[in-house]
Amino acid sequence: MLLLKPNCEGCNCDLPPDATEAMICSYECTFCLKCVNDLLSNVCPNCGGGFTRRPVRPKTARREGVSLAFQPASTERVNTSKSVSEIKAFAAEVKDIPPWQR
Repeated sequence: MLLLKPNCEGCNCDLPPDATEAMICSYECTFCLKCVNDLLSNVCPNCGGGFTRRPVRPKTARREGVSLAFQPASTERVNTSKSVSEIKAFAAEVKDIPPWQR
């Protein structure tokens, strides 16, 4: 089950569970849409993969026991350990390779 991290690992902006601008890679690294487009060039600085929109977990349990009330989002904030220059250099190396071929 996805953690639904509460923030962008790049700029630290809030990404609540219903955020439509939250993006994740296959390892669930979480960034906002602005960082994915403007800083990362759709390259995860941790794994080199691409990003997709993070699903929104339902607020209301339309099936018994399945909602934010039963599986709450994470409250642990995560920030990348990479510097902006490291991120840009890494993205420049692989951004022209389609994510499914990286």
